[in-house]
Amino acid sequence: MAWPLVNLNVAFFFLIFLLSQSCLSISLPLLLPPPHPRARPAMVLPLFPSPKNTSTTFPDSSHRLLRSDSNSSHPYARMRLYDNLLSRGYYSTLLWIGTPPQRFALIVDTGSTVTYVPCAMCEKCGTHQDPKFQPELSSTYQPVKCNLDCNCDKDRDQCIYERQYAEMSVTSGILAEDVISFGNLSELSPQRIVFGCETEETGELYRQHADGIIGLGRGDLSIVDQLVEKGVISDSFSLCYGGMDVGGGAMVLGGISAPSDMIFSYSDPVRSPYYNIDLKEMHVAGKKLDLDQSVFDRKFGTVLDSGTTFAYFPEAVFEAFKDTIMKELNSLKQVSGAVPSYNDTCFSGISSDVSQLSKTFPTIELVFENQQKLLLTPENYLFRHSKVQGAYCLGIFQNGMDPTTLLGGIIVRNTLVTYDRKDSKIGFWKTNCSELWERLHVTSAPSPSPSPSPSPFPFPSPSPSPSPSSSSGKENSTFEMPPISAPEESPIYALIGEIEIGEISLDLALNVNHSYLKPRLVMLLEFMAKELGVNGSQVHLLNFTSEGNISFIKWSIVPSGSATYISNTTAINIISRLAEHRLMLPDDLGNYQLVQWEVKPPSKQTWWQRQYLVVLLGIMMFIIAGLTASGIWLWSRRRQPQIPYQPVDGAAREHELQPLQS
Repeated sequence: MAWPLVNLNVAFFFLIFLLSQSCLSISLPLLLPPPHPRARPAMVLPLFPSPKNTSTTFPDSSHRLLRSDSNSSHPYARMRLYDNLLSRGYYSTLLWIGTPPQRFALIVDTGSTVTYVPCAMCEKCGTHQDPKFQPELSSTYQPVKCNLDCNCDKDRDQCIYERQYAEMSVTSGILAEDVISFGNLSELSPQRIVFGCETEETGELYRQHADGIIGLGRGDLSIVDQLVEKGVISDSFSLCYGGMDVGGGAMVLGGISAPSDMIFSYSDPVRSPYYNIDLKEMHVAGKKLDLDQSVFDRKFGTVLDSGTTFAYFPEAVFEAFKDTIMKELNSLKQVSGAVPSYNDTCFSGISSDVSQLSKTFPTIELVFENQQKLLLTPENYLFRHSKVQGAYCLGIFQNGMDPTTLLGGIIVRNTLVTYDRKDSKIGFWKTNCSELWERLHVTSAPSPSPSPSPSPFPFPSPSPSPSPSSSSGKENSTFEMPPISAPEESPIYALIGEIEIGEISLDLALNVNHSYLKPRLVMLLEFMAKELGVNGSQVHLLNFTSEGNISFIKWSIVPSGSATYISNTTAINIISRLAEHRLMLPDDLGNYQLVQWEVKPPSKQTWWQRQYLVVLLGIMMFIIAGLTASGIWLWSRRRQPQIPYQPVDGAAREHELQPLQS
């Protein structure tokens, strides 16, 4: 999500001011197509920058943004990314606000300049992943008082903000300051940051699953600018979006050591408040598109926006691109998109294996002014068809009549993108972003001083991994809670030696209402069993509770059939897949966190437990034998002649005398 519209009255007066200063540059808003299903729509660029969007605590810092040294000893915050482009249309990360911390899932957006979350007083906010922020529960919360450097409410008591987006959704609220924590993998300690405490939201903002937005753009309210202004990080940050089938990834606020083969493009901070690259040419299957270089430099140029799902090309670029790629794919069968009202370009009869796509689809090269080339593989411009197996669609669309080139998240899948604001450049390095996160996640915190020399890894060399917390195998997983003091590293998913496992106990937290989830518990556990590759009979529900809008499920997995234990490999695979969010729940069940897991050895059996089948069989045979004997006895009694009852005073019946035996 990106690019707010400014109130037209403000824009008009600001226009007069700019004319008086003889430095006017008039631009019209981007005209974008309707948002695609599953896509996070591209947003409109502002008509003019807002003259009042900060507080006295954070004065205009536009001339002081590029003073940090990326090779300095500043710490950085490394944070995990969640979700993926296909299911959500965006990537999100976790932040904690307040004391004690309250957790929020925020869309990672380089096109937004404010970080905001729904607040408890918001009556016009949708239902999102986490409960609303409750200022009264935070001992460190403080609203930003009205001053000359911000827009104020009607009572002139508090600073307020408002943003309007291309699809006409709106967010507004008050500006506040509180302690923000970055998770237990962060080297950066919690910091006081100004953020938006949302009191109203409409449109796409109201319907989205994530709680809000973390603004990474240029501007005084940007979380990056605030941290740089405080001098706690260097003026740089990096994003690494996961691939087509995996999702997730990593984010780093602060400088990192760039890999030696990272390619760079100049990014002009004066041209616009958004991150742009100096794109000059585009090649498809090695063929240069017949375009004038200036086509990529019109209006706002070529803009990177992490909050936009797909890519949007100017009309001339899109037509040249589509014509060339269709000639390359003329042997493939075209099919309609998942939603007929959207004119998607889709192809069927293709392998479902992402690694094999390059055998069918061509590569694309983006050529910068310095002649360095960014190679785009098929997963950087395709998305899976949601209804046809083995079908893919182009994730590049025409940007209406607007000449701006907009590159969304799909373009940088499995690409480490470093926004080096100090040196006005953006770097690109092709890598497996999910594996990159795993390298970050399973190692302990690195040295506070990143190495100034380039290295094959984009981050400092890791320290040895920590040991598990106890011999019982019980540890906390990646349910990240922010440290109040120094951060601690999340433990790895390791077991001490080869142990026999009789049960895996798992605690899950789901952001879904208790009453909604209760009738769907069986379906959820069956889904989990199928995704984890175990039988439904192995899964047992132990407990089901709730707290607010969060439901907690305690369940276990036991050995299958006649097996007496679960192998270490199977156990680690189950735990890691849950902890690393490699299971995608149905959308109506929300997101989940693995809060805690525990492995238990097979219980020691007594003589009775070991022999109970034999004893039980003996008892049953004894009972059957007894019942059989009783039945035979009763049957034989019934076969004996019965002597009729004779009253005492009744007449005696004459009996025939038997002859005497001689």
